[in-house]
Amino acid sequence: MTRAAARAFLFAMGLMMSGVCGVGIAAEASREIHGASDTFAMPGVALAWGVLRGTDDATVVIRVASDAERYRFVGIEGVDPFTQRRTVVWSPVSFPGDLDVRVARAHFAEFPRTEFRFFVTEESMRNSAPELVVFYNGVPDTTPELTDAAQLETSLATRLERARAQAKKKAP
Repeated sequence: MTRAAARAFLFAMGLMMSGVCGVGIAAEASREIHGASDTFAMPGVALAWGVLRGTDDATVVIRVASDAERYRFVGIEGVDPFTQRRTVVWSPVSFPGDLDVRVARAHFAEFPRTEFRFFVTEESMRNSAPELVVFYNGVPDTTPELTDAAQLETSLATRLERARAQAKKKAP
């Protein structure tokens, strides 16, 4: 290899490494966490899933809870992981406390990935730059399916509170 070729090679490697480092820095701005079961909790955020079965179809109900001091805004998007097509399930709004989101089960066939996008500031919300994304691929297998709305309410409240308590125990 000639000296000029060696310099060109080193220069190209330097550019590639700076690109890799830049991607790493950008990825740190938005933290992504995979939610695996029907409940999820970490300091400041908790989710609980349930299914309300009807006679013909089912409605997926997701209770989203956040500490408004930590995450002031939340939005939810459905994503087709193959085409990257997105749909808004819940437009980003100022967090009202616990939020119940109802989605037809059929929605998950077209948009299997669900992203819960949490924002700290109004600016990050306007720029669609969430500080935290909790994502699911489909409805979790462990999600309870109930036929009675009162039973679903009790199940969501109990499991969400249990998940919050476990998250507090793990918090530093």
